[in-house]
Amino acid sequence: MSLVDFFAWIVLAVLVLSTVAVVVFLAMLPGMIAKNRNHPWAQAVTVGGWVTLFLGFALWPIVLIWAYVDVPSVRKVEIER
Repeated sequence: MSLVDFFAWIVLAVLVLSTVAVVVFLAMLPGMIAKNRNHPWAQAVTVGGWVTLFLGFALWPIVLIWAYVDVPSVRKVEIER
């Protein structure tokens, strides 16, 4: 095996590992955003991010938008008598 072949294997390994790292980061991103924003369904957003990993990231933009959606808080209304 020549030096060029060895270098080619190293480049291939770096490319594969960096691709895996980017895919895992993208799967984690909606969950991290939801947790940082104190989203009430942060765990569901996290699961949605990982499920889209197996679906080829087809629904990933929807999960990312869901991580940013602010859920309005329930206000108590006093009834006057």
